[in-house]
Amino acid sequence: MKKVIIVLVILAVIVGVFAYLNREGMGDKILSQQNAILTIVADGKEYEVTFDDILALEEIEFPAVLKSSGKPPVDTTYTGVELKAILAQQEIATEGKTQVITKAVDGYTVALSLEEVLEDDNVYIVYKRDGKDLGTREEGGSGPYQVVVRQDQFGQRWNKYLMEIELK
Repeated sequence: MKKVIIVLVILAVIVGVFAYLNREGMGDKILSQQNAILTIVADGKEYEVTFDDILALEEIEFPAVLKSSGKPPVDTTYTGVELKAILAQQEIATEGKTQVITKAVDGYTVALSLEEVLEDDNVYIVYKRDGKDLGTREEGGSGPYQVVVRQDQFGQRWNKYLMEIELK
């Protein structure tokens, strides 16, 4: 019994240390989500994309089927912009890159090929579902941004709570 208690105390200390070390990063993540700021990292440089930057691009509304594990498919309509349009707007060079990594505030990460990101009508950064803002994680939503890959039949590489995109 003493061994179990000792192990639990050690685990609690480890969790506490990691929480302490990550507290600044979490504050930045939450602030980024609240202010709808999307960070793009490329060639060692960070670009901050605001909601106004995204709204300045051509808004596209499109149908998609939302499929979740254990739930029936749901026909829905998303509104957003193509990721390649954001990259062009921010003048982010794509030459020599092969991967685009999308990262969510909850740690979920998805790797996409640059080829599929640059394909027409495929990879979108969305901010509305069925005409309503996605809302933040704290509000019970899936935003403020979500990646939707139209040619991903099962939605496994869709990434809600999007906060960062990295080009490699």
